[in-house]
Amino acid sequence: MLDQNEVDALLSAVDTGEVKEAANAAQIFARSTKDPASLEVRGYDFKRPERVAKDQMLALQTLHEAFARNFGASLSGFMRTIVEVRVATCEQMTYGEFIGALPNPTSFNLVQSDVLEGQMCLEISPLIIYPIIDRLLGGTNQDLFIPQRPMTPIELRLISNVITRGLASLGEAWESVRPMKFEVVAQESNPQLVQIVPPNEVVMVIGLELRMGTRAGTMNLCIPYNVIEPVMDELSSQSWFAVSRNETSNAVTALIERNLDQAGLEVAAVLAETTITLRDLAEMQPGDVIVTEQNHAVPATIMVGGEAKYQAQIGQHRGKRAVRVLSRLALGARRDRLISENPGASSVSPPDQGEG
Repeated sequence: MLDQNEVDALLSAVDTGEVKEAANAAQIFARSTKDPASLEVRGYDFKRPERVAKDQMLALQTLHEAFARNFGASLSGFMRTIVEVRVATCEQMTYGEFIGALPNPTSFNLVQSDVLEGQMCLEISPLIIYPIIDRLLGGTNQDLFIPQRPMTPIELRLISNVITRGLASLGEAWESVRPMKFEVVAQESNPQLVQIVPPNEVVMVIGLELRMGTRAGTMNLCIPYNVIEPVMDELSSQSWFAVSRNETSNAVTALIERNLDQAGLEVAAVLAETTITLRDLAEMQPGDVIVTEQNHAVPATIMVGGEAKYQAQIGQHRGKRAVRVLSRLALGARRDRLISENPGASSVSPPDQGEG
């Protein structure tokens, strides 16, 4: 036991450097038999548990990259201008951190799926909301002022068309995992007033960047873990890449071929073609003769789906008009190549009633 004078002397020696402070050697307990010095030790924050594996986060990011491409194409057609949408971030955090980072006011939409239990959040920044509204109303976005106020009912109505197209593209992207549809069940301008899960609940946040001309803004999709948990196994890398392999498998190829074999095609035999005036067409009477420049000996052309495919001879089979295939035309052959090199005026008359 040390008395107070000895304790003071020891502390003074540590402060002056005469005695070095003993370092506490950390003990590492692991199943691995490797050298503890070579092991990587990382801190774990119990307030932010990582409940989603890295391969599942990668699959989630890949899925929403497809959503971004589809949404960008749909929005470009709707806005009549180029709109670029890309995935900027894909991370997991607590719901409290997500809400705390959002501006107020903003476009905060509660989204619900017909398959999953619970609600998601779709937030769109005012920095891109008002340029979109200005574009829909015929503006040019030049010197556009971004108001710091909640959106009016008219503005909510206009932006709902954009959100509807976004949810349709989101449903198309999720079809590769599980068919589902999304719809907006509520809208709010202040994110702090919406509490769909506890503040410490883990959520996946997919941050997207929208760019339209010189204007840009963000869109965040917040998916609570308890909502997406039933389909997490289907988001693993093995299941994700298995879907891609199945698309090119022999079974899928055989299914496509079998369905194509049952598809109906329109087949027509063209005997000859010519042009007449509208007056001649209006004055045409039964018994009139239409004269063409094609020789009567030139075979007819069989059109399959509007494309010239075969040369054929016109005839009769079991009391019905028929054609006998003579030869196959080259790919992309045009019907004008079938016109005889020795044209002569001839009338279109019924062919000989021979077997064909």
